Amino acid sequence: MTTRQQDDVIDGLAITYLPEGLGAPSDFEFEWGEVRFTQRVWESEVEDGVWRVDLQVQAMRGARLSDKDAMRRFLIEYHEKDDGWATEPFGDDGFSAEGQTAVLIERGLAVEVRDPFDRRGAADVKAVVEGIRLLER
Repeated sequence: MTTRQQDDVIDGLAITYLPEGLGAPSDFEFEWGEVRFTQRVWESEVEDGVWRVDLQVQAMRGARLSDKDAMRRFLIEYHEKDDGWATEPFGDDGFSAEGQTAVLIERGLAVEVRDPFDRRGAADVKAVVEGIRLLER
């Protein structure tokens, strides 16, 4: 683990694993659908002046995230998917879909890791999620 990786914290969540070779990180905060997002995005320049997202981690807080099913319904709406969105279970409190994995950390708090351009792969996405820890309050 590099020093930079040891310091990766967003909204009370420690990111204890990041794959090598990520570009520059940027942080964003916004609210959508009564859920507050804190998002970190790593981007790399793939050719002169053209940037692509390498990886995205977002902490989500809101009453709508009451359980795993509610989190999935919220993400269907947020990502504009249909009710038949193909997902598979990920542990007891999460699910994976193509290029992303989401986990309910606790009632009202979820995390989603995305690889929207398939630059890292499903194994890296899942490894990042598995390394996310709730910091002591």
